[in-house]
Amino acid sequence: MAWNEPGKGEKDPWGNRDDKGPPDIDEVIQKMQRKLGGLFGGGGASSDGGDTSNGNSIGFGLILLIAFIVWAFSGIYIIDPAERGVVLQFGKYKETTLPGPHWHIPFPIEKVEIVNVDKSRTAEIGFRKTVGGRSGTVPSEALMLTQDENIVEMKVEIQYLIEDPAAFLFNVENPVLTLQQMTESAVREVVGQTTLDEVLTTGRQVIAIEAEKVLQSLLNDYGTGLLVTSFNIPDAQAPAQVQAAFADVVKATADKERMKNEAQAYANDIVPKARGAAFRVIQEAEAYKSQILAKAQGETSRFLQVMTEFEKAPEITRERLYLDTMESVYSNSQKVMVDVSKDSSNVLYLPLDKMRGGSSSNSPSTRLDYKNLSTYPTSSNDGNPRMTPENVRSRGGR
Repeated sequence: MAWNEPGKGEKDPWGNRDDKGPPDIDEVIQKMQRKLGGLFGGGGASSDGGDTSNGNSIGFGLILLIAFIVWAFSGIYIIDPAERGVVLQFGKYKETTLPGPHWHIPFPIEKVEIVNVDKSRTAEIGFRKTVGGRSGTVPSEALMLTQDENIVEMKVEIQYLIEDPAAFLFNVENPVLTLQQMTESAVREVVGQTTLDEVLTTGRQVIAIEAEKVLQSLLNDYGTGLLVTSFNIPDAQAPAQVQAAFADVVKATADKERMKNEAQAYANDIVPKARGAAFRVIQEAEAYKSQILAKAQGETSRFLQVMTEFEKAPEITRERLYLDTMESVYSNSQKVMVDVSKDSSNVLYLPLDKMRGGSSSNSPSTRLDYKNLSTYPTSSNDGNPRMTPENVRSRGGR
């Protein structure tokens, strides 16, 4: 289609414009300048085409002023109690700000990096936790060589804090990866000085303590700004290929310890009893010894006293000894001789055991029958006189 058709005036491809053409760009700019000038109190352009440069300058200055105020206010920032602010000036570290409101020169002169220093972060060595809570082993990190040249599979989990935000941001390119590599190196160093039995049984806690010391020393030497707060070894076992054999070894070791503990408990129960019994026997022997010695000393003293008296008066002492002996003999006898009459030549026998209700009689009581009293002659068949109270009294002087 032609731009102009004869007899119908000028016409463009977008329709008839009649006598109205497109708006003039200069006119549009002048209208905008007049509006801005009136908005900020400046004089607008005159209707006869007067000079508008004064109004344009004032409006532009006000725009710059507003932009500067907005730019200055963009430098205000607030640091929470758990955070620290690292201020950079042209990309270089300037200072670290504490919690509270602060202001810095806005971009592009200064920039603030906010770092949370109270958040506990976790690093995993030898395994990775998945979304479902399961952990997958990383053999390149988990397999380690022990002192006795055995391979053990260890899983390590550490927790750490950012102690120095500036060092954490600028001293090391990738602090988290560096931490993982240092942890693996520290654990390998300690495990390389420990036997397999210690790693699998009682030495796990010692390994964790020593490895934490080595790791913290490496982090300080490299200036990472990190602080290790917890070092755990949740699992340490033999590789999957030999786990069954090592499980038997661990079970046997546990049985050994259990039997040792049971034997020690039995010994702790028996030994004190044996010592007590031995002490009791010794005390009884000492008491018996003291008793025998005291008795022997008493007998010796009594014999010496009798001997002294015997040397002074042999006949009287001999008679006295005889009477004491007979008294002791007759005191244990169940037969008693009674002299009924001085003129009688017979001695009556009284069954005192029956009279006293002795154990030989089953009846509760026995009445004495004087008609059946036995009599004994005063002399024996061999011509020796029998012991009578009269003879006793005559010989003993009683």
